[in-house]
Amino acid sequence: MKITEIEIADLRPGKFVSQKVAEISAAVGTGLAVNALSGGVDSSAVTMLGHKALGDRLKSYFIDNGLMREGEPQRIRTLFEQMGVPIEIIDAKQKFFTALKGITDPEAKREAITQAFYQDVFGSLVKESGARHLLQGTNYTDVEETVAGIKRQHNILEQLGINTEETYGYKVIEPLIQLRKSGIRKVAKALGLPEEIYTRPPFPGPALAARVIGELTPERVETVREATTVVEEELCSMSAFQYLAILHEDRVTGIRNGKRDYGLQIEVRCWNSKDAITGSPTRLPYETLDKLAQRITTEVPGVVSVTYNITKKPPSTIEAI
Repeated sequence: MKITEIEIADLRPGKFVSQKVAEISAAVGTGLAVNALSGGVDSSAVTMLGHKALGDRLKSYFIDNGLMREGEPQRIRTLFEQMGVPIEIIDAKQKFFTALKGITDPEAKREAITQAFYQDVFGSLVKESGARHLLQGTNYTDVEETVAGIKRQHNILEQLGINTEETYGYKVIEPLIQLRKSGIRKVAKALGLPEEIYTRPPFPGPALAARVIGELTPERVETVREATTVVEEELCSMSAFQYLAILHEDRVTGIRNGKRDYGLQIEVRCWNSKDAITGSPTRLPYETLDKLAQRITTEVPGVVSVTYNITKKPPSTIEAI
């Protein structure tokens, strides 16, 4: 399927919103649609487009997969309900951790998340609601990286030849697929979303699963979740494109109270980028790095080492997995 990118210079956000609202309305007709809200700018923009097009015929869900930031489901539901958009939180933690049990290969993780999300979770929600359409926030970079073989984005389906109606029982609508992140931010602002949403750093579709090297367990996800909280608190004023914490697989030797502490290693990444195609590590002040290391090793149980990535994209990527 050929997709034509709408470059930022050619984007007219108001016109784009009107066009996509009309397209969603025409595609769904008099039926129902469902969508997944994660709190990122992509899914938030799609939620508002769907709400404008369908009103209460859009059923919006926050899938609590156990892989999100601390307190994210409740915070995002409250924010959207204040804007008149009802959100139902679906507790799917057990399904996702069961699907991911024992898996260490990055692509196998992404495939497991894809199947848990589209087959197990949304397959059931679609059947229960009677909806025939799923709205999701796929963007142009997601397609580009997947088709190029860089890494499989979990939300890429039809572009890989997957017939979603035959496989999952519903049609996928992707209103933002011609835009990169910078364009989506402009659309989100035009939709009236608050600044804290449309300026938010990107968060991966597989959530914290993209930031745990090795097997995903609730305990390991909790470690990277706590480290993420520290990183986001310390780097939110840096005007960077994205910043994140990564949990490495192997334990490393550390020292606490004069004794060996065989503990965990967290890698911090902070990026300057315009479109996520290329990126450069932000030149953080040493004092900032020092504070990050002090806080993470003090506040996150078991962590004895903190490193900072200084490799550009390419050859690195923004996310680890």
